[in-house]
Amino acid sequence: MKIYNPREWFRILFQFHKSDTLRKLFPLIMIISLYSAGVVYVETHYLPLDDMPMMKNIYQLHTLLGFALSLLLVFRTNTAYDRWWEGRKQWGALVNTSRNLALKMNALLPENDKDTRDFFRDAIPLYAQVLKDHLQSEYTRYSLDEIEHPELKEVDGNRHAPNQVAGIMSERLIELNREGVISNEQLLFVNNDLTAFTDICGACERIKNTPIPYSYSAFLKKFVFIYVMTLPMGYVFSLNYMVVPVVAIVFYVLASLELIAEEIEDPFGYDENDLPMEKLATNIKKHVSELI
Repeated sequence: MKIYNPREWFRILFQFHKSDTLRKLFPLIMIISLYSAGVVYVETHYLPLDDMPMMKNIYQLHTLLGFALSLLLVFRTNTAYDRWWEGRKQWGALVNTSRNLALKMNALLPENDKDTRDFFRDAIPLYAQVLKDHLQSEYTRYSLDEIEHPELKEVDGNRHAPNQVAGIMSERLIELNREGVISNEQLLFVNNDLTAFTDICGACERIKNTPIPYSYSAFLKKFVFIYVMTLPMGYVFSLNYMVVPVVAIVFYVLASLELIAEEIEDPFGYDENDLPMEKLATNIKKHVSELI
C-alpha cells in the first residue's frame, strides 16, 4: 500500500505511479480520440446536418444518461471502498487479537516453561502469515465459483491452512489445561481470542471470494462504453473537432472510476493500493516476540 501526504498537491498532480489510471488507459484514450475524429469528419463532410434536426438534439439524451451513470459509478466506488475498508478493519482486529493472546499467554505461562513460550511466540504470528498466503491464493478466490478451474487441481483445497494453525494452538491449550498449567477459567479466558482468529479469517474470505455481482459489473462497463461511443455523435454539432479532447477526457474520468473500483474491491491482492498484509504480519511477529 502506498503511503503519501495528501497535502502535497503539486507532487501528486505531476507524479505518475505504476497504478495510475492514465498510464493504463492511454492506448484506449488514443483509440477513442481517433474514433471521435472520424465521427466528426464523417458528420461534417458527408451527412446533411441541416436535414437531420433530431441528431442535433442527441446531446439531451446524454445529459439524462449522464445523471444515471454518475449514480451508478458513485455506488460502484462506494461499494468497492467499503470492501477495502472492511478488509483493513479485519486485519486491524487480527493485530489486536494477536497482541491480546500474547499478553494473556505471557501472564498465564510459567517463566521457566521456555518450550511453551517459544511455541506461542511462533504460532501466533504464524497465523497471520498463513492467512496472508491463504487470501492471496487463487484457490481462495475461486472457491465459490460454479465453473471448474483446471489450473487449481494441484492445490490441496481439502486442508484449510489457517484452521490448521488455529487447531494446533487449541490442542496445545487443552493439553496445558489437562496438565494443570492453566485452569478451566483461564482456558475460557484465552479461548475467545482463538475464536476471534477464525471469525477474522471467515470475514476476509467473504470479501475475497464474493465479488461484485457479475451482472452489475458487466452492465456498468457496457453502459460506459455505449455512452462514450455515442458522445461525439451528439456534441459534434456544437463543438466540431473540439469534441475529440472532450470525449477523451470524459472517457478517462469514467473509465478511471471503474478501474479504481476494480482494484480496491479485492484488498488482498498484489496491487499497489492493496492492504500491506506482509508488513502487518511482520509487525505482529515483532510485537508478539516483545510480549512473550
